[in-house]
Amino acid sequence: MFTRPRKARVLFGLSDIILAALAFEAAYQTRAVLHLEHTFYLTVERKALVLGFALVTWVTIGLWLGIYERLDSGHPRVILRDTARQCASGALCLVLFEYVLRLDLSRFFLGLFSAYAWVLLLLFRLTAGRVVGVIRREFAAPHYVMVVGTGERAIRMAEALEQSAEYGVRLRGFLSEQSEGPEGAPPAEIALGSLYKVQPIGELPSILRQHVVDEIIFAVGSESLANLEEVFLLCDEEGVRTRVAVDFFPHVNSTVSLDRFGATPLLTFTAAPYDEIRLLVKRLTDIAIAAAGLVVLAPFMAAIGILIRLTSPGPVIFRQVRCGLNGRRFLFYKFRSMCQNAEELKPALEHLNTRETVFKIPHDPRLTSIGRYLRKFSIDEWPQLWNVLRGDMSLVGPRPAVPGEVDRYQRWQRRRLRMRPGLTCLWAISGRDNVDFETWMKLDMQYIDNWSLALDWKILLRTIPHVLMGHGAN
Repeated sequence: MFTRPRKARVLFGLSDIILAALAFEAAYQTRAVLHLEHTFYLTVERKALVLGFALVTWVTIGLWLGIYERLDSGHPRVILRDTARQCASGALCLVLFEYVLRLDLSRFFLGLFSAYAWVLLLLFRLTAGRVVGVIRREFAAPHYVMVVGTGERAIRMAEALEQSAEYGVRLRGFLSEQSEGPEGAPPAEIALGSLYKVQPIGELPSILRQHVVDEIIFAVGSESLANLEEVFLLCDEEGVRTRVAVDFFPHVNSTVSLDRFGATPLLTFTAAPYDEIRLLVKRLTDIAIAAAGLVVLAPFMAAIGILIRLTSPGPVIFRQVRCGLNGRRFLFYKFRSMCQNAEELKPALEHLNTRETVFKIPHDPRLTSIGRYLRKFSIDEWPQLWNVLRGDMSLVGPRPAVPGEVDRYQRWQRRRLRMRPGLTCLWAISGRDNVDFETWMKLDMQYIDNWSLALDWKILLRTIPHVLMGHGAN
């Protein structure tokens, strides 16, 4: 499974804290019920002191030995060895700690604690990869990967990707160079666990438009990478995450990090935010605020629904397919603010469109009487809190585009798809509907390039007065 070291250290460090605390309490209770020669008892203060030192020691040793960086893909023998080293070192540190402070701890208790910790950590770590895989398979979208190359290195990488199917990884296929294969002709298909189509590297732009591709792995020789710089630049412009399975550094402007897949080092080029810890905090914030918003606004939304039905025929909620993260399609919800046949009237109003790529008409005649007010104060967007709760959208991010608009994007504009779409973004505090399309796209790129949790909160807080005053809405 692809795991960034920072995220792995945090997750496995937290698991160590929980399991070591359980082992400590289990050892304490076991020693307390055994009628040995000496009575063993710890005051609350002393128990907290010893437990706190033990937990800090266990995690510190795990970081020092580099255990957390290889747990999700480590061999059972490696996990067995590392866990034994960690628990033995931790026990030694506890003995020294007890000796220096003269705590007079039971040696039997310390032995039980180390043994229990070893068993619990070992059981968890041997199944950690499988547990993470189940969680990702059941609750996360599949992660689609393409491999560049058809040689032995590419085949090995593809086989490893196939074996990672339980983690939600899906091999989309292969991209070939014309020079590969016997007599310069690459194979048309490659048979592994399944049959995969081999497509020329020149078809990558159309592949990215027609299919969801989350990342591309370059598994070719270093002599070939020099000829693939244009492909890296293409991925860089579109925000597609790329990885290189060799020690070659192409000239692209993405954020570069070193990852590891099994024993293979990978250089990762990221042209969109990929700090998984901060993105997790962003997602948790989305869930909390969206859930609270739906509860608080529920009676008002019911009243608005009644008003919509009373003032114009048609459904209360307007549904439309939009493009989400990395081009994934999802059903987008908003209060209907236009007449029932608005889409049918669109061709007749095309001459009034003021935008080059998107369809936007000032004072749109299709708006209903109440729809104008819903649009002006962005009340029609309230149902999208459900999209945020589902994970289709975020509170802050580029606005979700319809597929027809995305098809007309210039290459550099497609990078906005690499961030989860949102209810508001920089354009909302820079003029909303008065911002021209080119500036709108540039503001989205500015947001992606400078994204932070603080920026999200700044945008949210500045959006509120703009919406309440109805500034910039048509």
